[in-house]
Amino acid sequence: MALGLTTESKPAGDILPIVKYSAQSGDFVRVDRFQTSDGTWDKSEAELEFPVKIAMDLENIEVGWISFASGAPDFVMTKLGEAMPTRPSQEHSQGFRVRIGSKDLGLREFSHSAKTVTKVMDALHTQYEAEAKANAGKMPIIEITGTERVTVATPKGENVFKAPKWSITGWVDRPEMFDATQQEATPPEAETAPATDDDPLFD
Repeated sequence: MALGLTTESKPAGDILPIVKYSAQSGDFVRVDRFQTSDGTWDKSEAELEFPVKIAMDLENIEVGWISFASGAPDFVMTKLGEAMPTRPSQEHSQGFRVRIGSKDLGLREFSHSAKTVTKVMDALHTQYEAEAKANAGKMPIIEITGTERVTVATPKGENVFKAPKWSITGWVDRPEMFDATQQEATPPEAETAPATDDDPLFD
């Protein structure tokens, strides 16, 4: 990918809710954590329906190594323009992590390491680089219209995956939620950052 990479850890208090994507089924799913009546934490999941529009902080996208071998995500990431960190283990795969947001979703993280997804993210970032200079100070609006079938030949036959179909369809003044800390960020259930005239995602 056209992104650079240095090891960067994230404090537990800064963990954002996520949107996850299955390269097998092509489903985008929002994941929300909530506290139960006995004080323990649980999560709920809800599939997003296409088309989906989000603001994406491609200016600060991170690239590096991701592993789920322990059952929880392990990120070794860096921002664009920095040196690629050393691969921590054979279980870690190259991937990206980026913040996304909208009125309905709030501020979230989206990450992936499947080549099917990193390939289309690379193309999306190339579009971003081509349009960024003419949209200084703004953030791209990404529209996800569906998925595209991808077949990969292997010694045991073809594997079928689904890649997101997305593109930049507009630009908006940087929403305030992207500059807030996790503690300051408004939860998805509540009203989010003030709307701007050219930003339907944050009306």
